[in-house]
Amino acid sequence: MPPAAGSDQSLVRELLKEVLVGREDPEGFFALCVSVLGYEETRSQFPSLIKPLSTANIRLHSVLTSIYQQYFTKTEDEELERALALSLLEMKNQQPSTSIPEPRPLQSGVTLNHNSSVYPNSVSETQERNFTQLENKIRKGKHTPSPQLSPSQTTRETEPHRNVDDYQTPGTSQTLCVPTNSALFSTRGSENKSDQMTKEGDLNQTEKPKHSRNRRQRRKGAGQQLVGLPRSPSAPPPVLLWFRRDLRMCDNPALIGALELGAPVIPIFIWSPEEEEGPGVTVAVGGACKYWLHQALLCFCGSLERIGSHLIFLKANEEGGAVGSSLQTLKQLVKETGARKVLANALYEPWLKERDDAVVSALQKEGVECSLFHSYCLRDPYSISTEGVGLRGIGSVSHFMSCCRQNPGAAIGTPLDPPGSLPTPAHWPQGVPLDTLGLARMPRRKDGTIINWAANIQKSWDFREDGAHACLDAFLHDGVYRYEKESGRADAPNTSCLSPYLHFGQLSPHWLLWDAKGARCRPPKFQRKLAWRDLAYWQLTLFPDLPWESLRPPYKALRWSTDRSHLKAWQRGKTGYPLVDAAMRQLWLTGWMNNYMRHVVASFLIAYLHLPWQEGYRWFQDTLVDADVAIDAMMWQNGGMCGLDHWNFVMHPVDAAMTCDPYGTYVRKWCPELAELPDELIHKPWKCPASMLRRAGVVFGQTYPERVITDLEERRSQSLQDVASVRKEFGQYVDKRSGCDLVPLSPRLVSEALGLSHRDGALVSEGKHFLLPVITRMEFKYQQEDPDADAASNPYNAVLKGYVSRKRDETIAFLNERDFTASVMYEGAQRQERLEKDYRRMEGLPPSPSPHGRARRTPTAKDRFSIVPGGAVTSLK
Repeated sequence: MPPAAGSDQSLVRELLKEVLVGREDPEGFFALCVSVLGYEETRSQFPSLIKPLSTANIRLHSVLTSIYQQYFTKTEDEELERALALSLLEMKNQQPSTSIPEPRPLQSGVTLNHNSSVYPNSVSETQERNFTQLENKIRKGKHTPSPQLSPSQTTRETEPHRNVDDYQTPGTSQTLCVPTNSALFSTRGSENKSDQMTKEGDLNQTEKPKHSRNRRQRRKGAGQQLVGLPRSPSAPPPVLLWFRRDLRMCDNPALIGALELGAPVIPIFIWSPEEEEGPGVTVAVGGACKYWLHQALLCFCGSLERIGSHLIFLKANEEGGAVGSSLQTLKQLVKETGARKVLANALYEPWLKERDDAVVSALQKEGVECSLFHSYCLRDPYSISTEGVGLRGIGSVSHFMSCCRQNPGAAIGTPLDPPGSLPTPAHWPQGVPLDTLGLARMPRRKDGTIINWAANIQKSWDFREDGAHACLDAFLHDGVYRYEKESGRADAPNTSCLSPYLHFGQLSPHWLLWDAKGARCRPPKFQRKLAWRDLAYWQLTLFPDLPWESLRPPYKALRWSTDRSHLKAWQRGKTGYPLVDAAMRQLWLTGWMNNYMRHVVASFLIAYLHLPWQEGYRWFQDTLVDADVAIDAMMWQNGGMCGLDHWNFVMHPVDAAMTCDPYGTYVRKWCPELAELPDELIHKPWKCPASMLRRAGVVFGQTYPERVITDLEERRSQSLQDVASVRKEFGQYVDKRSGCDLVPLSPRLVSEALGLSHRDGALVSEGKHFLLPVITRMEFKYQQEDPDADAASNPYNAVLKGYVSRKRDETIAFLNERDFTASVMYEGAQRQERLEKDYRRMEGLPPSPSPHGRARRTPTAKDRFSIVPGGAVTSLK
């Protein structure tokens, strides 16, 4: 075969893949084949090119065969009629006074040639009538071929997703279902060899993603299709596609893997709350999470129905009163449907991985093939190793990213596009209604009325996959430009709010990273958040008891408070500290708060109320819509002073407002009873004069609660003394040389430290005898020398006072922007003074006297920190 012919056939095979994934209709594909191969080669080679479809997709093979036979069985009369039509059309187009649109070709792949012959400009009336009749006959003909495309327009990287018209098969009103047999969406290719973890500035200009807009268009186009056809009894056995926390169409490797098998797909969701909870007190799926899951499943079911399929809801089977098991449910499904393959995306909680391993092992013994795909994190946490990096600094994101760079895994390619169709089985298994799972069950009062505690959550969020992408697009066009410096602001939308979509898999971290890299502004801080997420799952795999047991042994003996009234006030947002109350009320009403506010309320609970971190963890797990066991456990352990990485800061409940809510906007929104107080005192209303409180309508104990504690410094000092006491009592867990805490290593880390690779199966069975120095807060080391010292005398006091110079800086920035000339003059004067100072130093002259009035306070400023350059202006009008 000549090389040119071989390349043409390979191009035709690529075009056939477009038909299989629903991007081209069969008639359009045949027209392209005629255009690429030519008339004679198409007639001789087309049957062999589509022969593989005779076993993989019988329906599509029969459709293409019928088109082929109909095209190449033309009679002499039809050929003569076509030639006459071409001649008449050419004569019609030669008339300058008549404007006729270019006619569509009569046959697929045949283009009219207007330069084949020359005719007179005049046409008789008889010829005109004959042409009109023939043109009407052609337009009402049986075939309406697609416009001809060049081969370069059919590639995956450059073609936006097009809607595919439903192809009606002869003798039926059902639409065509086209399964995906190609490896077009495979992630195992080498399209883009990017690193697993993000690095600051790691995206070159030449590697900048250029197709995110096309990908979003294809995602939107896929949602408008309806393609589905029940399979014939002779079709291959169906595939069970087990959805868990991957409720999305875009970038779903398990979904694309099921399509590549070319068999009918049965999407299923199995609810087993006992398996989700795990062995300890994890509160893996709290009330808010269950409600979000209910809404997400409802939306995802609608997405599947738009491509001709639907989601089967199942509740884990119980045998003999035992706990419901996903394995038993899958076995029953395999028996009912005859499925021989089960596909799912992997989960990484240790107890869920153990469950999945047991399912895979049991089903494989029965001859059922199981495949788990990696997609929930950027890196598989079980594949991360400290080899070549060591254990120094473990627990920090910098150490984690170094491990990922030193031991890279499989390269990440471009995100997967959503499928346009999903093959359906001939018979669907019996499922249960979504409400039967009890995910959105609301409590009832004694009179029978329902308490809809999730009403505000429902108003605050868009639970669809499209809502996740809309939220991402909005952030990348606006909030991302302020994220690096202003992500802590609670009074401005400077964060992405994507955490619940990531948790339930409605947005993949791979897709998020790809779009973030492709954005015009790529702040490293935002990209590092995905590394924090993977770090949390890595820690959970190393320490499975992370959600309920402190990693540092001495801190288990801390003397926590048992005052339940303080805990209840904290949970309900009635502590008397406006910033804390506003955050806790936002959490209850919307199921979310930004990361900075989570630090504020956690510091207040632990450092000032002396309540155990487990109480805060359990409350967050129950009320957050993005409650993630790994992330919440790691962050609460660090905040509770017993995690691998100590927080080197403690948020002050009043001074922190200078950073996150300097003008009281956030407090006024969630604590409206304080709305009339001035900016300077809204975060400390107890300092307001009685007359001001009276005018604002604030009455402590009635309209707004009294403070649960009054002496913050004393409570903070007591917390430090308790830590010093337990560290002294358990001296064997404190390194004598560095003063760092010692943590027992997990067996996996011990094996890596001893050079035993867990990939080879060599693993130390017990690691409790190996202790590792970990990051320890400096104020704890200093407090160890003087346990009874108060917090104020500690030079390493970790309490943050907030961004106290914010108003000053904002005032200067505003004045410089309003009067640019004054700013330039001020900078010029500063430069001239530096030059004069350097000149006097070189010449040995005495320094010039300091000018008066260099800076002065602004008389009308609202805070004592407002100092603006002297001579610029004297007041802010």
